[in-house]
Amino acid sequence: MTPPYTTILETNRLVLRRQVIEDLDDLWALYCDPEITRYIPDAPKTYEEARLELEWHMNGHPKNPALGLWATIHKETGRFIGRCGLLPWTIDGQEEVEVAYTIARDFWGLGLGSEAAQAIAQYAFEQLNFSRLVCTIEPENLASMKVAKKIGMTFEKEMEDALGPYHLYSRRRLPEIRSLPHNP
Repeated sequence: MTPPYTTILETNRLVLRRQVIEDLDDLWALYCDPEITRYIPDAPKTYEEARLELEWHMNGHPKNPALGLWATIHKETGRFIGRCGLLPWTIDGQEEVEVAYTIARDFWGLGLGSEAAQAIAQYAFEQLNFSRLVCTIEPENLASMKVAKKIGMTFEKEMEDALGPYHLYSRRRLPEIRSLPHNP
């Protein structure tokens, strides 16, 4: 029996949908790759932790159900290839929303991280009406910095929290430009 899927958004090559318990083995495989987790300081360390994270996000983030980490499915193959989405954080006393993206190593170098991140940012600005988005990126994670820049984010500052140092990138929603009536 096929589990019910709630699609959040689609791109040309990806479907981002709510996670279901059947994603657990694929999610755990993602976290078992040390190249994936080297830049995710709070990544689950056990299968049980991965299950708890997946269950936490199955119905959206508990603080805001419109947010969360979503299963990232490669349309051509139907494979679960990552978890991407929107996460709420409090940074320097400010409520922020982070564009989060993690893609399986087999799919690196294809522009899928940028494709997902761009669609997530557009969704956050246009559908959820956020005015600002951030990315928190480990200082050595050049690939994620490249993705953040591709989606229009700029470096804001170096920071540190309980998990260690990171770079904060941000982007504001562009204001709508309304045309003035044309008077010949």
